[in-house]
Amino acid sequence: VDVFQAWCGPCKPVVNLFQKIRNEVGSNLLHFAVAEADSIDALGKYRGQCEPVFLFYTGGELVAVVRGADAPLLQKTILEQL
Repeated sequence: VDVFQAWCGPCKPVVNLFQKIRNEVGSNLLHFAVAEADSIDALGKYRGQCEPVFLFYTGGELVAVVRGADAPLLQKTILEQL
């Protein structure tokens, strides 16, 4: 989940990374979503930050968090979690 602020929008460059990885590993294993922190109460702790936050869930549980648009770290985290 790409958690973003309304004033800066979702991290568009990372969408391409997720699409590339999704094509490589299969579309049933990886799902990507965006969520505006200002409009979802459960994401309140991510408000007021100027960097994107990526939350990784497996089976409904939070398993990893990556702060910032660090493509190599995101790719590593995705592949580790898969």
